Order: sequence, then structure tokens, then C-alpha cells
Amino acid sequence: MGVEESIVVWTDREPTLDEELRALGEEDVVEMANLPPDWTGVLATIFISTALGGHGPRIKLYLKTGRHQPSASISIGPNPRVLASSLEERDLNRIAPKALEWVALNHEALTRFWFEGQDLMIQDVADFSRSLKRV
Repeated sequence: MGVEESIVVWTDREPTLDEELRALGEEDVVEMANLPPDWTGVLATIFISTALGGHGPRIKLYLKTGRHQPSASISIGPNPRVLASSLEERDLNRIAPKALEWVALNHEALTRFWFEGQDLMIQDVADFSRSLKRV
């Protein structure tokens, strides 16, 4: 991604985590974590973060962790939806229903983390992680 390119041009595909992180400014503070399937009940790793990029609250799903892996983005809210995906369609169809259920179940905590998580102390982050419900 060149210096003049921004997240706005990523309308034709789901940006990788690496591309999103490189688009951040030097002063941006972001808290993030990968939640494994045994914590969530979803057959994928769920990436959560505080406000990242110029879009609204969302989580990302990965079959394998890593900055350059295919992913799917899901909005955070009581009625979440898949926003974008670079996953194989069969993989998305297999994992999205449980992921949508998990986000709906935890949307209040995830929304608080998105907007206020950068101010949390490590113990608060640990408490937040433990408060998330499994599907």
C-alpha cells in the first residue's frame, strides 16, 4: 500500500490486518486480541480490537491467525451482519452463523471495548475477556 492509498480504496475486497495496521497513524492506540475457538464456541479465531480504521465497530474471523490471512468482517450490534469477506464461500457459510450468534450475544461488551478499550488497564482487559459468553 502506498502512502497516498487509504482504507477507502478497499471496497472491492476485505483488507488484511497488515494493511489496516499500516494505515494507522503513529499516534493511534489500538488494543487487540485473538480469541480462540474454545473461548467463543465459533470454529474460527475471532479478532477483536478497539476502534481501528475509519469504519464502525466490527470483529474479524480468521481460519488461521496472521496479518496476511483471509478474513471476514462482522458488524458489532444486536443484529450483526457479514460486512465483507475474503474467505472461501464454503468456509464463510460454515462459520458465519455461529459467529453472528456470538456477536449478538456479546454485542454490548464488544461495543464498549471498541469505543473505550484503549483506556482499560490490563486487569480490566482480562476481566472483559472473561466476561464474553460462549455459544
